[in-house]
Amino acid sequence: MSDDPEEGMLGWDESVFRDEHVFEIDWLPETFKHRETQMETLKYSLRPAVRGSRPLNVIARGPPGTGKTTASQILFDELTAQTDVQAVRVNCQVDSTRYAVFSRLFAEIFEYEPPSSGISFKKLFSQITDKLVEEDEVLVVALDDVNYLFYESEASDTLYSLLRAHEAHSGAKIGVICISSDLELDVIEALDTRVQSVFRPEEVYFNKYDQAEIVGILEERVERGFNEGVVGPDVLDRVAEYTEEQGGDLRVGIDLLRRAGMNAEMRASRAVELEDVESAYDKSKYVHLSRRLRELSDSEAALAEVIAAHDGQRAGDIYDAFNDATGLGYTRYSEIINKLDQLDIIDADYTEVEGRGRSRRLTLNYDADAVLERL
Repeated sequence: MSDDPEEGMLGWDESVFRDEHVFEIDWLPETFKHRETQMETLKYSLRPAVRGSRPLNVIARGPPGTGKTTASQILFDELTAQTDVQAVRVNCQVDSTRYAVFSRLFAEIFEYEPPSSGISFKKLFSQITDKLVEEDEVLVVALDDVNYLFYESEASDTLYSLLRAHEAHSGAKIGVICISSDLELDVIEALDTRVQSVFRPEEVYFNKYDQAEIVGILEERVERGFNEGVVGPDVLDRVAEYTEEQGGDLRVGIDLLRRAGMNAEMRASRAVELEDVESAYDKSKYVHLSRRLRELSDSEAALAEVIAAHDGQRAGDIYDAFNDATGLGYTRYSEIINKLDQLDIIDADYTEVEGRGRSRRLTLNYDADAVLERL
């Protein structure tokens, strides 16, 4: 046995990773496991588009990290590579208004950005539909995280414009896939009646992965992303256990593998150990929180920060601190409370206050330090 303490340690130019991009959220696996039924329903709904007709509309629902976005990306890649169908995915966390959604569609269809100002929605809309009719193309739109359109009260107007496009411009053929991770949101029920009358979608549910499925899916990432022998079965099982604890969200497991690998490299180790997973989990378990906080506006982030400093206090008391920080009025304050509540960042439950009637108490759903650290 060698007495050299550095034997078996990583050199400066070495890595435990074979391909670190495998652990990015947007990496598409070669095999999309345990979603055969969902993919068949989506393909059935989109098949009319390949024949030049309007496709069936779809609602794809399920907990976060269960493959909804991946399914749409795989199908859209196939459509654009093999057919003349225009397929555009819109991230509604980023594009959360009707105008923003149609600006994204314009950019994808025309391959350049629309003017940043001076163009009305009506003109933007007509240019898109004119192009579709002139080229005799079918457009399929995936509204990913469509729940964010509901949080901004933009969903009904957006869907109405998309679904009624053929009436405003004869010959326009547009289909919509609504993707939602908010299981408390009833998409149909939350829409205006004018939209409900024309929106009769197929429904696809993406159930939570069980632990055996999580192990199998993460195993492919390990084989593609790490060098041979870096991650053993005990480490993979522990990552899968933590992933299941977080609702089976694969994004937690993928992030956990990447961070554990980085921890191993920090120790100059050629193998990921359980200690690397344990220390990485403190950050990876907040994957959802980090994602949600990143998409908040300045005023929304300001309220989250104020609530973190006044956790559990009544809404009326917290408003004073929020107003001091932002200068915004109570109406906007109430709107932001509702959005943070819908995003599950806070609970805003009504409680009885003696002598003052009912009042909302604002409580964080996460550790206050974890929220402040990520703002």
